[in-house]
Amino acid sequence: MPLPSQTNGKLTYADYVSWPEGERWELIDGEAYDMTPAPTSRHQRISGRLFFVLEGALRGSPCVPFYAPVNVVLSEVDVVQPDMLVVCDRDKITPDCIRGVPDLVVEILSPSTALKDRRSKKHLYERSGVREYLIVEPEARYVERFALEAGGSFGMGEIFGPPEVLALKSLQGIELALSDIFEPDIVPSGSGPPR
Repeated sequence: MPLPSQTNGKLTYADYVSWPEGERWELIDGEAYDMTPAPTSRHQRISGRLFFVLEGALRGSPCVPFYAPVNVVLSEVDVVQPDMLVVCDRDKITPDCIRGVPDLVVEILSPSTALKDRRSKKHLYERSGVREYLIVEPEARYVERFALEAGGSFGMGEIFGPPEVLALKSLQGIELALSDIFEPDIVPSGSGPPR
């Protein structure tokens, strides 16, 4: 799809919503990023398990979990579609998108997005004030956690893997048993044992 001409060198949310439906894009600092190809089956299984755990744990609380695709408008030049997010301020939830900073953001790495998730999006989430950012590495089976510190920046990343339990800093009392998140993936019969 041809992108519209940029205003002041940056694309905006107004440009973004004018693009054809069915295509997935993100804007980071006014630059468009294509969201193809589609996620892998392993990515989707991990995403589904994680959402199931979060939705159950947050039931009855003011916090609401979402999974992709949902537009998160952090600014007029920053629109992302995290794999998963949790919003505790319901005023940020509109019929069309999330307008404002989520409390928790989760990105599940794939070869086509890993660099962007680790660099551009990490910096964006940090400067936007996301309280906790989880990067899930499905192949190596670990989660790297970045938590916003008092000075407004992410501290050093912490690594967690099965069979550890990750206690979320942004959502008090919520723990993720990573052995459940990284359970063996389903493989077709005759393809060998699950990994």
